[in-house]
Amino acid sequence: MTTSKREHGVSLQCQKDDGSVQSDVITPLAVEKQLLHPSAPAMVQSIDASGNLLHVSDAWLQALGYERTDVLGRPFADLLTPESREFATGTVIPSLFSKRMSGGDVEYQILRKDGSVMDVLVSAVLIEATSSAPAHTLTILHDVSESRQLRLRLFEKNEQLQVTLNSICNGIVTVDGRGRIVYMNPAAEKLTGWSSSQAQGKHPRDVVHLVDLSTRKRISSLVEICLGEEPQVAPAEMPILIGKDRRERMIKQSASPMRNASGGVTGAVLSLYDLSAQYRLTSELRFKASHDSLTELSNRDEFESRLELLAAKTALGEPQHAVMFIDLDQFKMVNDTAGHAAGDQLLRQIAGILRRLVGKDDTVARLGGDEFGLIVEDCSPAEAKKLAKAICERIGRYRFQHDEHKFRVGASIGLVCVIERWSTAATLLRAADGACFAAKEGGRNRVHVYASTDKLIELHQADVQWVNRIENALDTGSFALLWQQICPLQTSNNGIHCEILLRMADREGELTSPGAFLPSAERHHIINRIDYWVIKRVFDWMTANRERLAHVDTIAINLSGLSIGDVEFHRDILALLEATDFDHHKLCFEVTETAAITNLHQALTFIEAMRRYGVRFALDDFGSGVSSFAYLKTLPVDYLKIDGQFIQNLDRDAVDQATVRCIQDIAAVTGMKTIAEFVEDENVETILRGLGVDYTQGFLRHRPAPLDQMLATSGLRQLATLPT
Repeated sequence: MTTSKREHGVSLQCQKDDGSVQSDVITPLAVEKQLLHPSAPAMVQSIDASGNLLHVSDAWLQALGYERTDVLGRPFADLLTPESREFATGTVIPSLFSKRMSGGDVEYQILRKDGSVMDVLVSAVLIEATSSAPAHTLTILHDVSESRQLRLRLFEKNEQLQVTLNSICNGIVTVDGRGRIVYMNPAAEKLTGWSSSQAQGKHPRDVVHLVDLSTRKRISSLVEICLGEEPQVAPAEMPILIGKDRRERMIKQSASPMRNASGGVTGAVLSLYDLSAQYRLTSELRFKASHDSLTELSNRDEFESRLELLAAKTALGEPQHAVMFIDLDQFKMVNDTAGHAAGDQLLRQIAGILRRLVGKDDTVARLGGDEFGLIVEDCSPAEAKKLAKAICERIGRYRFQHDEHKFRVGASIGLVCVIERWSTAATLLRAADGACFAAKEGGRNRVHVYASTDKLIELHQADVQWVNRIENALDTGSFALLWQQICPLQTSNNGIHCEILLRMADREGELTSPGAFLPSAERHHIINRIDYWVIKRVFDWMTANRERLAHVDTIAINLSGLSIGDVEFHRDILALLEATDFDHHKLCFEVTETAAITNLHQALTFIEAMRRYGVRFALDDFGSGVSSFAYLKTLPVDYLKIDGQFIQNLDRDAVDQATVRCIQDIAAVTGMKTIAEFVEDENVETILRGLGVDYTQGFLRHRPAPLDQMLATSGLRQLATLPT
């Protein structure tokens, strides 16, 4: 059967068994009659030009729950929700009856009798007026509530997905199965500089422009690899994305294929994460960890790390390198005169000089304070010496201007020409440091080339070892304090007069004499810390045992020249005196003659401050200086300790006897007591007694013993009083 439209009806053509065709015409009224039949399954209604319901089918009534008497004659709009009502009465029904629109499909929301809403798709046709009926519409309603809810959920999901994609910070690029872009979220638009509409239909390589960080060569995105357009290769860990505006960003990319129900690839999603800020922060942190904040040169850790690599290269047979240790001369004068801010400015300018003189592949570092290090690779000894001299001369010519002051600084440079294998970076650095020490000892502002047989370098390396041991002893308290009796020669004395002696204990408990380590401590300016350690321990001991020290008359403590000349040290000792509770009159500080004369002003200031607390003073090693007697009128000391060089051969050397006699006469005139050191022979002691010397100190009468033994009661009187 076929159908065809006619002007006032529908033509039905049926082919009979004999092949002939029978045609019937069904008018709209006839169709309406059939649709409105009670047995018709469709939801059908008809509406007049006023919008009132003329007819409804039984299926219509059953679906909406109304009785026919409830709705016939009522405006159809009364059964609609407000939104649908306004649309129907204002647009659809008037337009339909005025023939401005055909009876296409329109969606309404119609109210059931129970108040619930049914979503319906309405198809309407205008039935023109006849002699028996006015013009009206014939309308079929299809319940689309379920499909509409599905469409709403899909819309919500799509909206949610769209908002999510628009909100996330990752750039999202979606491509179809042909490898063409179909969508980019705003983050991807910002990263690439392309709008989503501009990018649609383009290949990813035309929009996502990636290059390798190190080689700067063009690389493929992961989405191209994901779709099989490029071979499976290991992607760059952090490629550079070059945007349309030529701006570069460090990114991290990932890609995943999209598949249909049967597993076929229908496209892919490329995710781009902007790591530029993180990369900058990481780079800044890495730079700060490996560079000096003041000069922006490499720091000591970075220098030592690169030195380790250099040592490893020498083990592989690549010995043509050089290492320099650079120490500025007269830097302390700038700090003391112009202040630390000026010193910092000077260090920055020196760093600039070094940068300009070395190559871009060389390592120049600030090792601490006014010390710099330099590593020059692939450099012959001749080239290294030439560069070291150029640095020395350039810094030597430099004049640092600060306010009205102009300073000249030089540089002492220790150079190690790496022409053989070195075991570790530490040995290389020690060698360069030792060579720098030799340059300073040789007159400063010069280059000293390392040689394993150099005695000055050997001395410096020994000093470094002692300094490390001293630092450890200060930290762990592995120094030991001994005492040695100073015995009266002329009169009996029931009170102990002694000197505190320092020893260093090794791991086996063996004691090392101060003559082994104090010279290194003096050369490296840490002896004042040792002096403070000794004084603090003695003060603590005297405070803890103050009730048991009645038999003690004098406890003498040695001070170095550096301590005498250190104003901060003076303040620290005054603070200790204020904080401790014992008889300060029992104290006596021993100062070497050379130290007192070298730091005369500071020595006088310190002695005067200490005397206010009752502290006495002894001038140690007296007679060793050429101007000894001239300074006796200036230095208010209580004891003169005659240098041991005049005592040891006293019984055999008339000159020594004359010297001691002279010292004794001067002491008697000035009211000072004399103490002879290194007395180990009874004949010497007898001569000293005859010369009028007041005290002796040496192994003849007392060998040094642990400090706590001074508190023992047995034998003290015997020690204190010697036979005449």
